[in-house]
Amino acid sequence: MTQDEVFAQVKEILQKYSKADMTDEDIKMETSILDDLKVNSARLVDIVLDFEDAFDIEVEDDDADKVRTVGDGVELILAKI
Repeated sequence: MTQDEVFAQVKEILQKYSKADMTDEDIKMETSILDDLKVNSARLVDIVLDFEDAFDIEVEDDDADKVRTVGDGVELILAKI
């Protein structure tokens, strides 16, 4: 799976939880999940669980705590698949 494919799927997952008025084109690798997408930290746990299901990976708590931007999520997934 390529970085672009993972990025596209991550954006899909994030849009389910985002409270911000952002289009698909507005979401970049450096977009902050908490600040820019207005996702609260409790929902971030749900996002990581969705990553695990969607990509058939297991994410340790320490790794999940490091996910702050869209790019962090993409890089984590790429490292696990």
